[in-house]
Amino acid sequence: MKISKFLVLLIAFSVLGLVSVSAQDKEMTEEEWQMEINTLNTKKAQLTKDISSLQKDVNNLKTKKTNMASYEDCMKELYAMSKEETSSPAQISESDVADYRKQVSDLNSMINNRSGSKQDLLAQLEALKQNNNSALPEFFDKVHSQLQRAMDSWVEAPQEVMYTVVKGDHLWGIARKKDHYGNGFAWPVIYNANRDSIKNPDLIYPKQEFKIPNLTEEEKAKYEKARKNYKPAPPTQTAQPTK
Repeated sequence: MKISKFLVLLIAFSVLGLVSVSAQDKEMTEEEWQMEINTLNTKKAQLTKDISSLQKDVNNLKTKKTNMASYEDCMKELYAMSKEETSSPAQISESDVADYRKQVSDLNSMINNRSGSKQDLLAQLEALKQNNNSALPEFFDKVHSQLQRAMDSWVEAPQEVMYTVVKGDHLWGIARKKDHYGNGFAWPVIYNANRDSIKNPDLIYPKQEFKIPNLTEEEKAKYEKARKNYKPAPPTQTAQPTK
């Protein structure tokens, strides 16, 4: 074994090094030499014992490795455990696992893109959780933790509401209400959604009812940028009469 050769060489160099250092320090008597050799022989015996112990550990690990199932066999066993009992359980197919993998990937994309309704996607996630394949290491954390956290953080926009105009209202002010957009620059959205009722955006009347549609993410970004970039014009200065 490479490890055994390495340790033997290490012992040899250690012995030579100690002898060399001792020889350079001072002249040694025959008794001192004998004591030094005895000490080194004791260390050599201990290191040889350590090598023997390490070799046993290596042999034990080799035996365990030989008896250990391969990764592929372990995965097949997991697939078999996840499947429903069939008339021929010995025939293990990975196609259902591949199909499940695709379902998880598709749902993950839909959640990230906020595609479809939250309730529908929650139902799909629950179905994935109930599938036995969700217990596989590849899917467990993704399905039971990551996707669930993504759904929990999904705050749906409120549904479209109706607003009844009161005296003093204008489209800018309606759009600026916190219950609506909180941004007056978004007033064109209300105007475009109610063109059948609004002939002139500067003229609206009490008791008119307007739809207040939800803003898309693109619209939110557009009107928020307009709000931040807006700089009011400086007040005009009245010229002082000359004397």
